[in-house]
Amino acid sequence: MRLLLVEDEPAVREPLRRTLEQAGYAVDEAADGRAAWQLGGVEPYDAILLDLGLPVLDGLTVLQRWRAEGVKTPVLILTARDQWHEKVAGIDAGADDYLAKPFHSEELLARVRALIRRAQGLASPVLTCGPLRLDTRAGRVTCNGEPVTLTSHEYKVLAYLMHRPGTVVSRAELTEHLYAQDFDRDSNTVEVFVARLRRKLPAALIETVRGLGYRLAAA
Repeated sequence: MRLLLVEDEPAVREPLRRTLEQAGYAVDEAADGRAAWQLGGVEPYDAILLDLGLPVLDGLTVLQRWRAEGVKTPVLILTARDQWHEKVAGIDAGADDYLAKPFHSEELLARVRALIRRAQGLASPVLTCGPLRLDTRAGRVTCNGEPVTLTSHEYKVLAYLMHRPGTVVSRAELTEHLYAQDFDRDSNTVEVFVARLRRKLPAALIETVRGLGYRLAAA
């Protein structure tokens, strides 16, 4: 999953980025409102973490512009502002959730997971597809009740597909959502990870839709 982290203070942004990357997310960064507005308007993020007190353009204006332009990416506001009317303004501008600083990293990660699930219409933190179960909280995968050992990249590919059961996902989409903007991307790498997953899981779970991509199917 790929996130945009918008925070102007390096002392805050860098530890947050490390926390998110250690949790398995690909993270792009923006240090001012204009850069955030431009990135959020063109890049396919799974969620955006947005500070309100930004230089150039404030976070509320950025959020309002995104929503006016049809950007539907889930947005979690991160700010030291904790007065109730500012929370209301953020939600009314189109934010999906609000977290006031300071906060625990565990709460931040839980809210990000929930945002991404809800965006796909998923309620439970445990995703299922036929005999396959993926616990997004613990990063654990089981098949027919037996644990499945995956590398971090195999897990990321599977998690993205399991957030979109029954949906055809192209190799290009997988690549865009698994790697940050400055990563040297190669869509052929996705084929390698899918092949490895098929060796560890029932092969029929991940279907190849010729010319289009991959689909996770329960049957």
